[in-house]
Amino acid sequence: MKTNTIESRLAAAVIIPHYNDVTRLGRCLEELTRNDLADVDVLIVDNGSTVPLNGIQARFPDFRFVTEPEKGAAAARNRGIAETAAPLLLFIDADCVPDQDWVSVAREIAPKADLTGGRVSVFDETPPPRSGAEAFEAVFAFDFKTYVEKGGFSGAGNLVTRRDVFDAIGGFTNGVSEDREWTMRAVARGYSLAYEDRLRVSHPSRQDWPALRQKWRRMTNEMYQLNGTDFRARARWIAKALAMPISAVVHVPKVLRSGRLNGPGEHLRAIGTLFRIRLLRMVWMLKQAAGLSI
Repeated sequence: MKTNTIESRLAAAVIIPHYNDVTRLGRCLEELTRNDLADVDVLIVDNGSTVPLNGIQARFPDFRFVTEPEKGAAAARNRGIAETAAPLLLFIDADCVPDQDWVSVAREIAPKADLTGGRVSVFDETPPPRSGAEAFEAVFAFDFKTYVEKGGFSGAGNLVTRRDVFDAIGGFTNGVSEDREWTMRAVARGYSLAYEDRLRVSHPSRQDWPALRQKWRRMTNEMYQLNGTDFRARARWIAKALAMPISAVVHVPKVLRSGRLNGPGEHLRAIGTLFRIRLLRMVWMLKQAAGLSI
């Protein structure tokens, strides 16, 4: 992969894909400046936003802004890596907020595994009480510990790896769940994947049903691409679809036990949204198995 001539003294690079979310990007970068950024290359890779970036570039003159015309976080992350020579790679999304020790923790834990996913907490951008979508996300969103330790993959909203791993595995792939596919590809090649709770960022919850529905429609499409489309793959997909209502029932106790929700109203709204999204996913998945779009 081509790299430019960034000075070799840079030990780490922070790669941030961005598209049309300047307010949240500004919040992310503001918190990032509270980290120790000595010998750290911070790259914001913009996917051709239609909103102007002049103001935020002026606010953060020490950070580099590059444009990647190919849409998608996969292409943006690949471009960011191509733009830096740093051996340690830190990934965070533009709408995430890093802890003040995020970079220092990343440096400390990097030698322990080839890839490390961290904790992603959820916060609300609206005043209480929570909507059904916000309550659902408070319980279920971004469970990176389970992703890593049981699923064998990690999201890239809070991920640390090395350039030599990336060079060996190849780039992120657009059109699928790119972070899941990439980390699973690395694990399949024998690279180690670990979870580190001290590596922390936070992410805003989806505020309402349309936003949550859009998220899960995208994720269902991406997961179907990873599932495969031959007869056996479709059969597995149908079985997973039919298990969705059962999974909702199984997860009700998790909602009821959650200390993240306040009062019976939020618990009830979370349970209602749990059944609503799982039943919708079942319908989507059955349509996909039948060769229909969702």
